[in-house]
Amino acid sequence: MDSQTVSQALAGGALIGLAATLLLLGTGRIAGVSGIARGLIIFRRSDYAWRLAFVVGLVAGGYAFYLLRPEAFEIGINRPLWAYAFAGLMVGFGSALSHGCTSGHGVCGVSRLSARSLLATALFIVSGMLTVWVLGG
Repeated sequence: MDSQTVSQALAGGALIGLAATLLLLGTGRIAGVSGIARGLIIFRRSDYAWRLAFVVGLVAGGYAFYLLRPEAFEIGINRPLWAYAFAGLMVGFGSALSHGCTSGHGVCGVSRLSARSLLATALFIVSGMLTVWVLGG
């Protein structure tokens, strides 16, 4: 791992922390992406606009980064489309089961020393490790 990789990781982490802090201070809401997206599906007019802006910003930011650095999206793991779809469904199932996702629990919950979030994040990590071990990376 070189110093550029470390610098980029630190900058990315700082931006995620800043965004989560600004959302919490500005709206009083936790920056859990699965909960924010769920709020778009279960329509409530009162908070739809900020949720939509958040999700559109995530997609637009990812697309802008793809346009700037497409090589960063080359992962070298080729799986059939059904495997990616199944993985996405499992992530959604896990998020629903744990009442949150890695952004809500791992970024926001751990920083607030939430016991539930600490446990959920530990389980996310262990589940990921077991998945890579079983399926191979």
